[in-house]
Amino acid sequence: MAEKHFKYVILGGGVAAGYAAREFAKQGINKGELAIISKEAVAPYERPALSKGYLFPQGAARLPGFHTCVGSGGERLLPEWYDEKGIELILSTEIVKADLSSKSLTSAAGATFTYDILIIATGSSVIKLTDFGVQGADANNILYLREIDDADKLVAAIQAKKDGKAVIVGGGYIGLELSAVLRLNNLDVTMVYPEPWCMPRLFTAGIAAFYEGYYANKGVEIVKGTVAVGFESDTNGDVTAVKLKDGRVLDADIVVVGVGGRPLTSLFKGQLAEEKGGIKTDAFFQTSVPGVYAVGDVATFPMKLYGDLRRVEHVDHARKSAEQAVKAIKASEEGKSVEEYDYLPYFYSRSFDLAWQFYGDNVGDTVLFGDDDPASAKPKFGSYWIKDGKIFGAFLEGGSADENNAIAKVARVQPAVSDLNVLTQEGLQFAAKI
Repeated sequence: MAEKHFKYVILGGGVAAGYAAREFAKQGINKGELAIISKEAVAPYERPALSKGYLFPQGAARLPGFHTCVGSGGERLLPEWYDEKGIELILSTEIVKADLSSKSLTSAAGATFTYDILIIATGSSVIKLTDFGVQGADANNILYLREIDDADKLVAAIQAKKDGKAVIVGGGYIGLELSAVLRLNNLDVTMVYPEPWCMPRLFTAGIAAFYEGYYANKGVEIVKGTVAVGFESDTNGDVTAVKLKDGRVLDADIVVVGVGGRPLTSLFKGQLAEEKGGIKTDAFFQTSVPGVYAVGDVATFPMKLYGDLRRVEHVDHARKSAEQAVKAIKASEEGKSVEEYDYLPYFYSRSFDLAWQFYGDNVGDTVLFGDDDPASAKPKFGSYWIKDGKIFGAFLEGGSADENNAIAKVARVQPAVSDLNVLTQEGLQFAAKI
């Protein structure tokens, strides 16, 4: 097959690819200089929609409605946009070999692509129970959610098993968001996770108690402290039950597993420096190989605010790291420089009528403030994380745009706190004063 050469190649077609493409167009590129190579069959889209609007029973989100960059209030980049900008979308193409020394990528079909500058934006793959040999985990209707094809399978299962029983394995982001949206589809939902409370990487026991209570009020059954160890299926191979480690057996028409992801870095093993499970980069997302950049989930980068190296799996960082890398690439070509990446960690979620935001670092002691009664008509509460006498992190459920901006500022400024009791009483008012 003929070899194709591009000045710039973005490997991966997720959120980061779309935002990088927009930044390249903004900075100025010539027709035919940039290609996006993606194993998905569609142009880059806002992945968070898959666990939210895509699964709604009414008014569901569909492409082209959520192509990048609408998720941050920007222009929607339809496939025609890429044509107009002279950017080649090479879709349904899986790269199986990367040789950084020869600057070449080889696809499963045997096509070769060469480049001058490479941006690795391969993201993550979901961890599957079949990876661990869980008995019966290959049954039909045991589903995962990462790409639009996964979401389509879940939509089909919801329609085929109307008013049926769904078991969600995992109590993190995916578990909470999918439990909510499956309840909206009138399924009988049970969420199972091994930890003592949901979302343990971020939530304190106090924060989690609110969400568990709220979900229970919405009809979601929560089973904590155990894991799925096997599945039963019928003669058609469709899942019928989930076997738990504690001996319980849950009836199930649909199982959705959300137990985490792995950064997709295997193509580059031994070719790039790695750290903390990702590809090590500088503050401009350049890797240990000049001209090769890594962004989003796969990048382990200097977190300037905290003086350490981190890898962040979140859409906000995917967007911003992609833009930073492109700005750095274009600046270096002109002999200029850009500011170092100075990221404030940010996470958010929406489910049912709830919406929370978190900024900063969840380290140290915590205080909980506000109305965290799950039965409240409009709950609004938050938490601060305090370390070495300063606020490092801030969380808010039910906040307005101004209030969310205020807690973001607190996490960035890291104001000193002398009395945690006073901070608890002041709550949001403390943030408003900063």
